[in-house]
Amino acid sequence: MKKTITTITLLLIAIAMQAQTPQLVLDNAIAALRDAGTISANYKVTSSQGNNAGTIVMAGSKYRLISKEMKCWYDGTTQWAWSQATDEVNITTPTAEDLQMTNPMAAANDFKTNFNMWKSKGQIPGHYAIMLRPKKKSNISQVYLYISNGTNLLHIAHIKMSDGSQFTLTLTGYKTKQNLPASTFTFDKAMVPAGTQVVDLR
Repeated sequence: MKKTITTITLLLIAIAMQAQTPQLVLDNAIAALRDAGTISANYKVTSSQGNNAGTIVMAGSKYRLISKEMKCWYDGTTQWAWSQATDEVNITTPTAEDLQMTNPMAAANDFKTNFNMWKSKGQIPGHYAIMLRPKKKSNISQVYLYISNGTNLLHIAHIKMSDGSQFTLTLTGYKTKQNLPASTFTFDKAMVPAGTQVVDLR
């Protein structure tokens, strides 16, 4: 009987360990983003160039990012970006690489395809930490993702760039299944200063 219990215990431990592979954790994080419908969250970016904080709304590949310094809308094809520094709105069709830096869903899918991953030694209680490195030459050299064990949603991403710079993205205050109109992800001129120039760079 004791031998049977020991065997069952070891089997359960083995299954639990298998369930916590970095690949599966990232798959679960992508699924959580997809299944949560329209998501809103608070974000904070810290880097050597300064800090930035605001709100982000995501629905699949679409997103809207609003802060004092920057406002950005992406409807799945077209991006409108306003910068306090230039005080103009630029309209572009962003590349996949552009989207990696602003859209968590695009970044997560890219990580799954183009990065190798391992369980990170640096852990945060209540989170699963993954370290990622690109499979081939990239402007990103290393990524650390901290994903909540409870929700499978991304909490912290620490990204090291190939030029030596690095930044940390922190997402908090998630709200899922938000009922927001499609216009949420298209440019709203009422959210930028009156008379702001709109430049079409497509």
